[in-house]
Amino acid sequence: MSDDSAKMELGSFGANCYIVGDEASKEGMIIDPGDEGAAVMKQVKALGLKIKVILLTHSHIDHIGGLEAVKKATGAEIAIHESEAPFLLETTVDAGFHAAHASAPPADRLLKDSDVITIGKLKFKVLHTPGHTIGGICLLGDGIVLPAIRCSINSIGRADFPGSDYDQEMNSIRSKLMTLPDTTKVYPGHGPATTIGIERKGNPFHQRDGVVAYK
Repeated sequence: MSDDSAKMELGSFGANCYIVGDEASKEGMIIDPGDEGAAVMKQVKALGLKIKVILLTHSHIDHIGGLEAVKKATGAEIAIHESEAPFLLETTVDAGFHAAHASAPPADRLLKDSDVITIGKLKFKVLHTPGHTIGGICLLGDGIVLPAIRCSINSIGRADFPGSDYDQEMNSIRSKLMTLPDTTKVYPGHGPATTIGIERKGNPFHQRDGVVAYK
């Protein structure tokens, strides 16, 4: 997976959108179209992909702002964790973002932990990682995990939103992410790529009294 060709930083929040495709079949998946739907579709066209799935890791506005445009352009199914799906239909103000947004298109596919998403020959296992939101997920592929908003360089996902829970978030990190090999590449929801090993050793949220945690 190429950082340059597959990753786009979108909108005023700079959230990462990933476009993942299978080279042989040209089937593709868009992950978290947070804004600038036209720009996302321009990249899809440049990559020559037929989008099969629009995957949402969670329902915050900085990750779904371009959803309606991308859905209209591709007709692809919208997939989100079953406990997160109801929030797509709310007209609300995202706490912390101070940004009002109308309801988004509804989900076509409700995901559960350990479900598998298939894009051509590529397979991704759904990891339910609640804490940042109740239905937050990551995707585990061959040697990669994305877009792990709960495992960003020297940080984790915020846990001060309504419905978020710091202890639950840390448990998700311990049980779902820090059990992966150090070499696992991490493509976060915000910021540059990292690895599980880098975060295990250097992320202050993953330390206990100076001792490397979750090893």
